[in-house]
Amino acid sequence: MENRLAEIRKNKKIGQAYLVEALGVSRQTISSIENGRCTPSLELALDIADLLGMKVEEIFIRNKKGGHNGK
Repeated sequence: MENRLAEIRKNKKIGQAYLVEALGVSRQTISSIENGRCTPSLELALDIADLLGMKVEEIFIRNKKGGHNGK
């Protein structure tokens, strides 16, 4: 899953430390999400979106390769 978290965070002039404290996660977790090394849980993705005042779909982009096609 791709994401725009780092871009959005920088545009809003929000540091990683703010996300770490507000979300109760480690800096490594935020860094790993931003660098695409891990995908956040649904709950964390929703919390990030709420914190940034955005929709999950505006931050996280699902790669539609293989798997379930919704039919």
